[in-house]
Amino acid sequence: MKITNPLSPVKILLLLGFCFFSVWASAQKKNAGYQYHIRKSAGPIVIDGLIDSAWLKTDSADKFAMVLPMDTSLATVHTIVRMTYDNNNIYVLAVCYTAGPNQYMVESLKRDFNFQKNDNFIFFLDPFDARTDGFSFGANAAGAQWDGTMYEGGKVDLSWDNKWTSVVKNYPDRWVFEAAIPFKSIRYKKGVGLWGINFSRNDLKTTEKSAWAPVPRQFPTAALAYTGSLVWDELPPDAGTNISIIPYALGGISKDYTNGSKTDWKKEFGGDAKIGLTSSLNLDLTVNPDFSQVDVDQQVVNLNRYELFFPEKRQFFLENGDLFANFGYSDIRPFFSRRIGLNAPIRFGTRLTGKLDKDWRVGLMDIQTGESNDAITPAQNYGVLTLQRRVFSRSNIGFMFINKDATGSSAPGNAYNRNVGMEYNLASSNNAFTGKLLGIKSFTAGLKGHDIVAAGHLQYLSKYWTLYLQDEYVGKNYTAGMGYVPRVGYNKISPLVLHSFFPKQGSILTHGIQLLSNYYFDEHFKRTDNESSLAYIITFRNRSVFTLTGIDTYIKLLVPFDPTNTGKTPLPIGNQNHWNTIDAQFASKPQALFTYLLEGLHGGYYIDGSRSSLIGQLGYRFQPYVNLSVNTSFNDLHLPAPYNNTTFWLVGPRADVTFSNTLYFTTYVQYNGQVKNINTNVRLQWRYKPASDFFIVYGDNSIPSPYMVKNRQLVVKWTYWCNL
Repeated sequence: MKITNPLSPVKILLLLGFCFFSVWASAQKKNAGYQYHIRKSAGPIVIDGLIDSAWLKTDSADKFAMVLPMDTSLATVHTIVRMTYDNNNIYVLAVCYTAGPNQYMVESLKRDFNFQKNDNFIFFLDPFDARTDGFSFGANAAGAQWDGTMYEGGKVDLSWDNKWTSVVKNYPDRWVFEAAIPFKSIRYKKGVGLWGINFSRNDLKTTEKSAWAPVPRQFPTAALAYTGSLVWDELPPDAGTNISIIPYALGGISKDYTNGSKTDWKKEFGGDAKIGLTSSLNLDLTVNPDFSQVDVDQQVVNLNRYELFFPEKRQFFLENGDLFANFGYSDIRPFFSRRIGLNAPIRFGTRLTGKLDKDWRVGLMDIQTGESNDAITPAQNYGVLTLQRRVFSRSNIGFMFINKDATGSSAPGNAYNRNVGMEYNLASSNNAFTGKLLGIKSFTAGLKGHDIVAAGHLQYLSKYWTLYLQDEYVGKNYTAGMGYVPRVGYNKISPLVLHSFFPKQGSILTHGIQLLSNYYFDEHFKRTDNESSLAYIITFRNRSVFTLTGIDTYIKLLVPFDPTNTGKTPLPIGNQNHWNTIDAQFASKPQALFTYLLEGLHGGYYIDGSRSSLIGQLGYRFQPYVNLSVNTSFNDLHLPAPYNNTTFWLVGPRADVTFSNTLYFTTYVQYNGQVKNINTNVRLQWRYKPASDFFIVYGDNSIPSPYMVKNRQLVVKWTYWCNL
């Protein structure tokens, strides 16, 4: 009997699990008893890292709870936090004592640092106390800033950038962080006097991570399920008129040597506007945006049969970006903003995002692009509507409608694609149970039937166990014209089991065994491929990690595929392959000046071939000003004719020089032997005022042998953030 119903037995099991576990989702807030009473400042606050008299009249939060290495005691390094406010700003002061004189570790002064490799203090604000989304601010021990928006109850998007100020001052036995967060830089509901908050401290010398409101060690300190309460003595002041104008001016020169075109001189003007319609609802406008200062993508060797995913980094798409970008799964995204403006310029765009109240979030986007430079791609209009309704304590129900239409005289008739979808996101009050139920239907001219998505997963996470089960169905005619869906026409079942052990003494902090499988079937539930892995993971007390993994792989090709991905004759449809791989990886302790990650794998490959790979990530820091790193991978493929032996090198050295926490110089080179390309990117950034920048960016692409430049460009860009 052929089974084509997307409601497989696994989905029915997941549905029953959701009905059962949702009963627990309405429990009370875990750390409601941890309260910080914030009072209006008794005097002016100057952001200088000094404890002025006004600070001594505020309440203090101390007695942080240890999260790592164990969550059963108070922290050994002492942290004291104070907060106050006035009509314009929220002020935060953190005194972070160290285990010895001048003992702190940082990578550099660059913004949005790696949490694991820096001594830092970070706090998490949940203005609606909804335990699902919010804001994060902080700094490392040398003063590099960290800011991001929070989503899915504990994840932080560091691509978000806003206007605020901070200073870090170092003393022999402590470092002091002081910051002012403008009310205009965050979104909150007028009349709400109880917010969620938590403070986090990471100290590499003692390998200790701690939090004011206790967080179980299996969760990040960013977990909003475990925030305490910020109690206002008066209702937070109205942010008032909240309009920001962010213009830019750009000049540049570029040359395409491959096509022999003339030198192109570039002069552009444009900008963004942010309009606070309410204290929690924001309207973003953009006209002729330019994203030349954004980091180029990190190159990888692609031995995959499907399209790779690269994250969004453009500022316009980031605030409340989770409303759009996180609908669905990592390989089922009906909306993926990088589809917009990829091959054609964005002319203008509008985004309305934010909260209507504690339970409702809304996102509305409309963007118009022009024709591509080669006139092959017509102008497009992209429209998205998303709504999210909070249910129980931390769960939500989401709705999304997506429309893509070709516009202009060159647009073909009836060229549209639409998606309509709903999802239920489960998050229990203590974060132990999480999950999703998802349904999407697409509407595309000329395609009918087999155009839906039905998927779901359920996860249980405790100190000792991680249990996960996911099921997906994607019809063969499902089309996401604005999305990232690299594969269609399949059913997928993915179980995961992880059990961890905690020795009471010795050099090992925790060790555990993990079993993970991904089984793919066609729409008639005939197996097409699967990958199963059995891993043993050891985390040492100094935070270094060793992982040993055995992998079993089976693939039946559904489309022709060149196993080297270099344009050679592809293997035919129906070709079947089965092989095993052994993989070993070691990541060094993050507190060392010299850090490294080494990985080696060896096993079979297509058509009874073999693959050996070596991967290395090396880093050295001259703290706090210079951070040097290099990413390297080597792949050696041994295959029968006509492929024979093929080797690929990928080498990416990088240097980050931070003269201060407002002046950064970054340069990196990427050599990719698979695509025979050398990419160079050099960027100087001067943040001359909060959220206002001056950039000089140089980039080129070259053929390595014989060496020949393909294209070059030099851009100078100025931006200014003006609050009205």
